[in-house]
Amino acid sequence: MNLAIILQLPFTRAGGWQQLRQGRPSIPKLVWLVVLPMSLLPPVLLYYAGTHYGDTFIAGFGERPWRYITTILFLAELLTFFVMGWLIHAVVNSDDMSIDYHDAYLLAALAPLPLWSASLALLIPSVLLNTLVAIVALGISCSLIYHGLQALCHREDSDVVAMSATYTVMAGGVLAWGLLMAIVWAY
Repeated sequence: MNLAIILQLPFTRAGGWQQLRQGRPSIPKLVWLVVLPMSLLPPVLLYYAGTHYGDTFIAGFGERPWRYITTILFLAELLTFFVMGWLIHAVVNSDDMSIDYHDAYLLAALAPLPLWSASLALLIPSVLLNTLVAIVALGISCSLIYHGLQALCHREDSDVVAMSATYTVMAGGVLAWGLLMAIVWAY
């Protein structure tokens, strides 16, 4: 996957999506080359922030058992990839659209790229900056899912159905993220 192709994916249903679809990377290849390395970013950077910034970042931040929290986060991210691929396939195939498992997992691997990349903001000890970067990344991720569904589903007039499926998929993702954050902060 070319970086230029990946950067245009959230903004159009043409071009990069068809190149990715034609290249057809296998699901194990997606896991090894995209999901695994990128899902390591948030736990590693969160561990760094938790052990280096301490309470100057957020009150009580430095007292947490970051080794366990970041391990749980990493495993949950890997599990979420498989659940999101299944969810995308189930949601899209229940509407007026159709997507095969491979394309659903391709989208599940690419959709969190902005969120994983947003964790780089943890290198700067600013809660406001990290919050803004996370919100922008969430918006780009939503756009990536929307345009990905338009491009990968087997239907031309898919705008409204793709938007509906995007809402459902993102609601599932935000719910999973919220549960994960509740577990992490309760620990």
